[in-house]
Amino acid sequence: MPNGLGVNFIILIIFFVGVYFLLIRPQKKREKAITAMRDGVQVGDKIITIGGICGQVVKTNPESLVIMVGADKTKFEVMRWSISNVVSKSEAKASKSQEKKEVKKFSPKKLKKETPEENKEEVVAKDENKEPVNDTKEEVVETTTEVKDDSDK
Repeated sequence: MPNGLGVNFIILIIFFVGVYFLLIRPQKKREKAITAMRDGVQVGDKIITIGGICGQVVKTNPESLVIMVGADKTKFEVMRWSISNVVSKSEAKASKSQEKKEVKKFSPKKLKKETPEENKEEVVAKDENKEPVNDTKEEVVETTTEVKDDSDK
């Protein structure tokens, strides 16, 4: 009997190790990520609460946040634990504005200069009222179709 007890004990230990790695450990990682996200909220961030309210953070407190919502800019206080998602960080806005400034510094492309040979071909074509010579050959294929008139029957 002691031999069977040892095998059962080993199976029980393997079961608890499996449960730890499949259930408990991933849940702790998610909780750490959510806590870091909630603690990292700053003024200017856009957030979504667990109730689905979207707003911009106006003021932060250790336990709560004051957010501004809607077109009439209504402000109210929500608890930090009620934050579901941070939509955009205030740092992202700064980097986007810098990207826009870089885009405004855009300069137009320079025009391609024509070679003297191309100009000579155009002048010759205009003088002789002919089209410039192309290296490609074009074939014109004519097709005819016969139409039967069944109105005589």
